[in-house]
Amino acid sequence: MSAKQDLTLHYRACNLCEASCGLEISVVDNRVTAIRGDASDPISRGYVCPKGVAMQDLHNDPDRLHHPIRRTDTGWEEISWDDALNEVGSALLAAKRDHGADAIGFYLGNPITHGWGPILLIPQLLSALGTRNRYSAASVDQQPQHLLSYLLFGSPLLLPVPDIDRTDFLMVVGGNPLVSNGSIMTAPNVKRRLEGIRHRGGRIVVIDPRRTQTAHVADQHVFIRPGTDIYLLAAMVHVLFDEGLVRPGRAANFVDGMDSIESMVSPFTPEAVADITGVDAATVRQLAREFAAASRAAIYARLGVCQTEFGTSAYWLIHVLNVLTGRLDEIGGWMFAQPAFDLPKIGAKTTDLIGYDRWRSRVRGIPEVAAEFPSVTLADEILTPGEGQIRAMVLVAGNPVLTVPDGRRMDEALADLDFCVSVDYYINESNRHANIILPPTAVLEREEFDVVFPAVSVRNHVRWGPQVIKPASDAKSDAQILTDLLERIDTAQLGAQRARLLARARRKLLPKRLIDIALRIGPWGLRSSRSLTLKKVQKHPHGLDLGPLQMVLPGRLMTKTKRITLNHPVVVADWPRVLTDFARRDKNIDLPPDAQFLLIGRRHLRSNNSWMHNSSRLVSGTNRYSLMMNPADARELELSDGDQVTIRSTVGTIAAPLEITDEVMSGVVCLPHGWGHGTRSNVGWRHASDLPGASLNDITDTQRFDPISGNAAVTALPVSVSRITAT
Repeated sequence: MSAKQDLTLHYRACNLCEASCGLEISVVDNRVTAIRGDASDPISRGYVCPKGVAMQDLHNDPDRLHHPIRRTDTGWEEISWDDALNEVGSALLAAKRDHGADAIGFYLGNPITHGWGPILLIPQLLSALGTRNRYSAASVDQQPQHLLSYLLFGSPLLLPVPDIDRTDFLMVVGGNPLVSNGSIMTAPNVKRRLEGIRHRGGRIVVIDPRRTQTAHVADQHVFIRPGTDIYLLAAMVHVLFDEGLVRPGRAANFVDGMDSIESMVSPFTPEAVADITGVDAATVRQLAREFAAASRAAIYARLGVCQTEFGTSAYWLIHVLNVLTGRLDEIGGWMFAQPAFDLPKIGAKTTDLIGYDRWRSRVRGIPEVAAEFPSVTLADEILTPGEGQIRAMVLVAGNPVLTVPDGRRMDEALADLDFCVSVDYYINESNRHANIILPPTAVLEREEFDVVFPAVSVRNHVRWGPQVIKPASDAKSDAQILTDLLERIDTAQLGAQRARLLARARRKLLPKRLIDIALRIGPWGLRSSRSLTLKKVQKHPHGLDLGPLQMVLPGRLMTKTKRITLNHPVVVADWPRVLTDFARRDKNIDLPPDAQFLLIGRRHLRSNNSWMHNSSRLVSGTNRYSLMMNPADARELELSDGDQVTIRSTVGTIAAPLEITDEVMSGVVCLPHGWGHGTRSNVGWRHASDLPGASLNDITDTQRFDPISGNAAVTALPVSVSRITAT
């Protein structure tokens, strides 16, 4: 190996999912040659999942874009950065001039949360353009959690997590942390952490319509009918009151409204919910009693609860159970991280995220949550004429055609725009309609600092990510792209001199100076024994362990009263809707007459939504596109394993191979989301396009959503299934 080809080792956190595991990256001649888990990382301790190892595939992918491209009548053409950014700036300003500021829409994908650039700069770009039309993937899977954190704790970014490393009883409802490595619970190597609970003599209980990977390592798995979590959870709260098990502990000093909840849940006896949920009354009581009796316990929920038409009220009951049993802000319970970069407080002071229902969507009148409209109405806002109609879109690391309900209508909407720009590595199913695509550098080609996921970590930590690979001389990071675009917008609206001053200030402040200031004034900064500065953090290439979660309430509350209103008026106002649906179900009104099953989604450890299927190593093995069905249901329909079947909803039809398994309960079918790359033309990831499969969101329905948070109700979707007969 020549001097030029000397091997160097670099240490970074993986940015492909929320776990943020530490990586050891081997580089030869400015090229990644191997990736392993970083054994010296104090949080992940050498663990890495297949996604982290495959980061080199994403980095070296021949389909990845390296230069701006413009769509023409004859195809895509490369253009210079100046031409691309000038055209984008002019088109966005023209849309604002001709149709008003709200004629510009933004859609933000999940990857924006993995770096400082979009998180800090997109709010500035939105403000400069003056639009309120902001949408993101959050309203497909997690908006009830953000809304309730705002209502109860004062900030949508103040999200509690289970203290998984010290709990003795973990109940998981509608989540699969063994595959997601957490999901709004940053917990690398969840399997080791779950094993730790059992080694301490504790218990793990999973409540899910599918016997998931997490259920396989649990002490108990309880099947539940999709979409009925709210009734099971209400019945558990009912048992707490009925049997005198309400013991809020220290929380009684700063939580109001606990007593009124008893009357709210009084109709939901274990017997009343048994037939609806599929969970017998004895099991409901056992779950409530064991949870209340455990010395240290937490109940954690995710997509199966949030992605329903009662997502907000159902997830509220997760908070209620944790509060009433004395788990809130207690060791081993339901706790808050203290991130060194204190995103909840910084976000409150620098953005308009703090609020709810300050304005509503133009077409369907759905409330904003944290300055964001729900994605279920984005196509409406593009396709419905009138004042405020979206005519120009900015897509940042997003692919709404595959990730938003009724993807076919979303496809139609994006094609109808006057102008669209995308910041992305690939030509995907959505930005194939874009006029301009601006490709950023890959994550290893830029310095990074995680400003998001330490705020939901199960252990406090901080790390700086140095640059690993030198990018091409003409490449731009996502931060540089957004900064350059901002300068053009500012120049047109504020004048060249002021725009130059603002641009100079951003370059001087971002990212290192701002991060250093945030660290110094943060909870681990100069007023603490740690006295953190950016320079100190950079001296720990494997990351810095700041210790277990600490009790922080009521001091960390951001409500005006510094108290929690558990019976919040927003939830109380929704309760009549819950009672009406409960009464309807009690009258045995079940599936629509043309449906046989309730469809739920799933993900694989080897993928994350829609953007990792171009790596051959990530779509091998168990990462299968198939429709899971219970053997009893398959026998009744005379279906066999491997049959090609049609899945039909009120919105559309897709096809999938059948996988017969007792891991899903009878009456339920399960399909992974994020597939279907080959079902649309002119996309740029060739390997992904050759894979079989369809997009689950081609049959989900934008009319099914939680009206409180606007979150899409993509789980418990009524469908019919039939064999595709050969012709």
